[in-house]
Amino acid sequence: MPFTDPFEDFGDVAEIARGLDDADPAVRRVAVLALAETADPEAVPPLARAAADSDPDVRRQAALSLGGFDGPDTAAALAAALIDPDRTVAAAAAESLTELKDVRAGAPLLPLAGHADAFVRAAALRALRGLRLPEALGPAVAALGDPEPAVRAQGVGVIAYLKREEALPSLIAATRDADAEVRRAAVGGLAFSRHNSAVEAIAGALRDPEWSVRETAAEALGRVGASESAEVLIAALGDPTWQVRQKALRSLGRLKARRAVPTVVAALSEDMASLRKEAAAALGEIADPAARAGLEGVANDPDPDVRKTARWALARLAA
Repeated sequence: MPFTDPFEDFGDVAEIARGLDDADPAVRRVAVLALAETADPEAVPPLARAAADSDPDVRRQAALSLGGFDGPDTAAALAAALIDPDRTVAAAAAESLTELKDVRAGAPLLPLAGHADAFVRAAALRALRGLRLPEALGPAVAALGDPEPAVRAQGVGVIAYLKREEALPSLIAATRDADAEVRRAAVGGLAFSRHNSAVEAIAGALRDPEWSVRETAAEALGRVGASESAEVLIAALGDPTWQVRQKALRSLGRLKARRAVPTVVAALSEDMASLRKEAAAALGEIADPAARAGLEGVANDPDPDVRKTARWALARLAA
């Protein structure tokens, strides 16, 4: 007898959803998959029902499948799945929540920012970040005092996405957090503002003991576009970590910092080809004729990318 898929001939959501009543959890899981494949918004209610199934594998698949849908009903189902006692189900819900774009999804998520479980708090804040809800600012600021670093980091993310000047003091304070990831997120989040206090906090992070924070600071100063930060970026070209030096070179190029030319030219002698290329690119962006001799010296560099970038930069000087 040939095998037949009980759902292969049905595109009707109601027909497929009957499989959710089957005694066999494997059949219920197949029904969940079939509902997701319809991409029909009418599939959300039966998927929400499946997210409360007695079998954790069915619940997990339902939570994953709901990630393909949007709207308040989807958000409510995922918010309920986020507090599932099975952590694999909760993790699936957390991942799907990041796909939500409908601002109405914020209603069931906002209360979860204060949930007793740190995992739930962090996941709710992570989902709220992409929604950019003004109402999320209060819970996000409160999260900066959370005992769990993961929650504090997500709170910083919400504040950074909202880009509200009144939240600058909270972000600046977070650049001094005990946890490096929180500090890194706060430094990156400050890049939306050109306020002196924000620029100073980012520049101060170039002295952070954690290289990833210094790297983010070096990149953020270029994104801010604050030409007054050129001096600290020049100093960062002496950082022991190559990733920091790379981002500092890139930012100096973005800032078109002419006073950095001698130090950037010196970086053309870096051992790493990627740094020599970055230095050449920065000199091309700055386009100061004083860099000509240095660029000519690497126009025949052993690395093809360095050669190509140096020749591009020389053409910029001639323009």
